[in-house]
Amino acid sequence: MRIGINTRHLLPNKLEGFGQYTLEIVSRLIKNHPEHEFVLFFDREKDAQFDFGSSVTSVVLSPSARHPILYLIWFEILLPRALKKHKIDLFFSPDGYASLRSSIQQIIVIHDINFEHNPQDLPSVLGKYLRYFFPKFAKKAAKIITVSEYSKQDIAKSYQIEPSKIEVIYNAANSNYQPISKEEQVLVKQQFTDGADFLLFVGSLHPRKNIQRLISAFERIHKEHPKLKLLIVGANMWRGSALTLSPAISNHVHFTGHLNQELLTKVMASALMLTYVPYFEGFGIPMVEAMNCGTVVLASRATCLPEIAGDAAYLVDPFDINDIAKGINQLIEDESLRAELSKKGLQRSAYFSWDKAAEELAKALGL
Repeated sequence: MRIGINTRHLLPNKLEGFGQYTLEIVSRLIKNHPEHEFVLFFDREKDAQFDFGSSVTSVVLSPSARHPILYLIWFEILLPRALKKHKIDLFFSPDGYASLRSSIQQIIVIHDINFEHNPQDLPSVLGKYLRYFFPKFAKKAAKIITVSEYSKQDIAKSYQIEPSKIEVIYNAANSNYQPISKEEQVLVKQQFTDGADFLLFVGSLHPRKNIQRLISAFERIHKEHPKLKLLIVGANMWRGSALTLSPAISNHVHFTGHLNQELLTKVMASALMLTYVPYFEGFGIPMVEAMNCGTVVLASRATCLPEIAGDAAYLVDPFDINDIAKGINQLIEDESLRAELSKKGLQRSAYFSWDKAAEELAKALGL
């Protein structure tokens, strides 16, 4: 079988979200199924690190698809031609986009549909594009993969799709996320927070990540814990950069931007806790990364996050700054609770595996 895959998000030094998912899944599909041929469709020159072997053909379709108008050109003109030219039997799209003009069987991954519920979180043109086309993509696809039971029910209800057409395959964390020694933790703290303990957020600076409320909650506990820092790791997205800090905490909140995975794993394993309070998520990979490291998780009681966390996180109301602050303070002061959640997190993390996810996806693709 010749399998075409949308690999637009395999970008060097920018493997966040869709890119990381694509890498983890596609690399395993190719490795585990050498009996099939894979054709990877990029929208810019492929970086050498994404050379997956002799059974793979890489095709660049220009121009780069990073705007709704270019999405239309790429998916509805360039891609159908390329699928036909390369005699593709099945097209797999890890970011949910499909080609409406191609008759080839397509299986897509819709991670979540936040844009349907919180249109204010995206630029107007992009939001209109997603709300217009994603219902069409969902109906066009032969099968939809999603990453939580919450997302499955949301997609089925919002797009009037039969639930049997939607399969849940959980995400996971890279195996490099694991506990590190106290000595290594000290070095990380010296590098990022002048030796101080820190709360950690990891993710894009997107409105739905709720970072402004997290910052406000941090300010409310600052007087009780004046040495504590808040480390925010991630790249800006759209209006997500419009965050405000009061003078009282401006020297205690640090933005690192994107960190490479080797460094991020050490930062995650060195945090006092992961403070992850989005008001909308499809899965929440940083929570599992933290659990892998034995790092305590404080998470929001919203959308899929309780499903993924199980009993291994302290849950708070993402819209209530006082509740977020109360949760942070509780975990700071209760060492035995932190130890209990750390242990439960390590146990819970074993439930999520990229190898398992890739195996389940291969079955869904009919490999």
